[in-house]
Amino acid sequence: MRRTLAVSLTLLTVTTLATPTTAAPQPAPRQATLTNFAFLPAETYLPGSEPSGAALGTSPINGITPPFADQPIQGFSGLVRNSDGTFDAISDNGYGTKANSADWLLRINRIAPDFSTGAVDVVGGITLTDPRGHIPFPLTRPDRVITGADIDIESVTRVADGSYWMGDEFGPYLLHFDRAGRLLAPPVPLPGVRAPENPAGNPNLGGSKGFEGITLSPDGKTINALLEGTVAGDEPGTLRLNEFDIASNAFTGKTWKYQLENANFAIGDAIAVDNNRLLIIERDSAQGVDAIVKRVYLADKRDRNNDGKLDKTMVADLLNLANPEHVGGQADPFKFPFVTIEDVTILDDRTIAVLNDNNFPSSSGRTPGKPDNNEFITIRLAENLHADPRVLRRR
Repeated sequence: MRRTLAVSLTLLTVTTLATPTTAAPQPAPRQATLTNFAFLPAETYLPGSEPSGAALGTSPINGITPPFADQPIQGFSGLVRNSDGTFDAISDNGYGTKANSADWLLRINRIAPDFSTGAVDVVGGITLTDPRGHIPFPLTRPDRVITGADIDIESVTRVADGSYWMGDEFGPYLLHFDRAGRLLAPPVPLPGVRAPENPAGNPNLGGSKGFEGITLSPDGKTINALLEGTVAGDEPGTLRLNEFDIASNAFTGKTWKYQLENANFAIGDAIAVDNNRLLIIERDSAQGVDAIVKRVYLADKRDRNNDGKLDKTMVADLLNLANPEHVGGQADPFKFPFVTIEDVTILDDRTIAVLNDNNFPSSSGRTPGKPDNNEFITIRLAENLHADPRVLRRR
C-alpha cells in the first residue's frame, strides 16, 4: 500500500553527559532521557511523480514489492533547519548504487512537523537539475534532471542567499545549487582524492565513502567537508576534514583528521558548533540487536592532547536512552538501532535533532522483515554546547 504525505510524528528529547574518548578513563556518562519520538512512515510517496525502483526487480524486499508507481520519500541523508519550524531534508542516491538508481530523482523535501498534534507533512520540495550543463560527464536523462546514477548527495548546508551546498560521494564533489535546485557551477572535486565512481579513474577512496558530512562555518565563509572513509595511505580509521573557501570556490588545502573508534566504523553527519568544534555522528554498520555503536561526538580541532587528531567527547549514546515515560510507546531504554544515522542539526544550545536514513526498502533495524521508517528524534544534552550565537540563529 502506498501512503501519501500526511505523516504521524512524536518528538524525542535526550539528556547526556560528555565523556572524553582521548583522555584517561572517565566515569560512564549519565544515561540520556527520551522525551519525544517522531517518524515518517516507510511507505510515503510523492503523489503524481515518476515511477521508481525498476532496477530492484519484482521480488519483495522486507515485504515491499518494487517497482513503485511514484517516487518514495525516503533516505534522509542531510538536514537544514528553517525559521518556521520546517526542515529541508535531502535524500541520497536512492537505492544504494549507480546501477540501481537511474530512475531515482534527487530532491530536497520540506518536512513540517506539528509536535502538538503528533503529525508531520511533506509540504513541498524541489528536484535537482543541471539546466546549464555544468556537470562535465553525461547524465542519465536528456532533460538534465539529476538522478541517483549521476550524483550521490549525502550532506547539505545552506548559505545566506538561500542557496544550498551539497556533499557528494561519487566524486567526491561539492555542488552548489540555487533555491530552485538548479546547479550553479561545475562540481568541485577534492584534489588528490577520487572515489571508484569518479570518471577520472585511479580511485584512492572506497565506494560510498565521500562527503558524508558538510557544515558551514559560523561566519558563513567556509565549509568543512568530512569524508566517510579513509584515503589510501592514511592511517586506518582516520578521516580527512577538509576546509573549502566559498568566495574562491576552492579547497584551501587545510585539513584535520578525525579518528574513528574502529577502522570499520563510519561517520553519518557533521555540524559546526563554533569555529573549532563540530558534532559528528559515528556508527558501526550493524542494525537491530546487532548494533553496538551509534553515537554523537563533540569533536575539537584544537587537538589539546597533541596527537594530530580532533579531540573527541561523547555527548549522546543513541543505543542507551532512558525512556521512563515510554514516549511514543517505545521501550525503556530506547535504542536508535539503524545501519545509517545520517542527520544531526542544532536546535538550541542544549538540543539537537537526529534522523536516520532508512535505505528504503532495504533496512530493517527497528523490526526484522519490515522496512524502517525515517525516525526523527531530538536530544537535550546534559550540558550546554556553548555554541557560537551565529550557529544558534542560523536558519
